[in-house]
Amino acid sequence: MSGWWSHVPIERLPVLWLGQAAVVTLPAEIDVTDADRIRECLLAVVNQGAAVLIADLSMTTFCDSAGVQALLRAFRRAEASECAMRLVITTAAVARIMAITGVDRLVDIYPNVAAALAGPDAEPGQDDRVLDGNSPLRINRVARIRAAAAGARR
Repeated sequence: MSGWWSHVPIERLPVLWLGQAAVVTLPAEIDVTDADRIRECLLAVVNQGAAVLIADLSMTTFCDSAGVQALLRAFRRAEASECAMRLVITTAAVARIMAITGVDRLVDIYPNVAAALAGPDAEPGQDDRVLDGNSPLRINRVARIRAAAAGARR
């Protein structure tokens, strides 16, 4: 990871509104130096009434625990506001930290913005590629809920 001087100030992250869906493009590195600003930006989007919040981490190559916490806090607020939050992840390092921390079991993860916009009920297609040839990126919330319900019945 580079030093603090490599971070671009992100007072305002790029946000693209597509109807009630907001796509927030996150920086290449997310760590303690910018996690609070990222969290605040994501929360601001939720507070503006987004129905869907897509955190685009496709350019992100590093995310530390502060970044994970920022995403989780945004997810909790989104969930409380009945806003669907989705992550776009394309790098193995970021996918791994989301798996280790369990974020991948809470938030739907997609391989690109188009798939994230289509949502969990979209038909699988060419946009549902795998990250490294072995691990599927797209995680369907419906399948996880069914699996959890089946486990609870045992």
